[in-house]
Amino acid sequence: MAFMIAQRAFLKLYLLKLVEEHRGYGYQMLEELKTEFAPQGYVPPQSEIYRALHELVQEGILYRTKKLKGGDPGVDFQEIVLYHFTDNGMEKAQLYRKQVKTDLDRCLGILNKASRDHFS
Repeated sequence: MAFMIAQRAFLKLYLLKLVEEHRGYGYQMLEELKTEFAPQGYVPPQSEIYRALHELVQEGILYRTKKLKGGDPGVDFQEIVLYHFTDNGMEKAQLYRKQVKTDLDRCLGILNKASRDHFS
């Protein structure tokens, strides 16, 4: 068991949330997470976002579709990859969340203890 929750597990939680909210493709999700965590000084690495999305696809939680984006005058169309839940992906996502919640609670306990012991 790891000391703290893995970065990728943490990112997967947020990626699942964004897919639930139908917020599309990898770069778009990366930018949303950068904005969301900027106040905490955390910048999710692009490589970790795409690795996490790849793992979610391999685990059968998500699947990919391709779409053309663009259409502004003088701008070429760009192919983007959208992410969606598989038929049983929502159930798998809920199980994954439960597993990560256990790890998060343990990590919070460790961090709260360290804060009380050293900074109170």
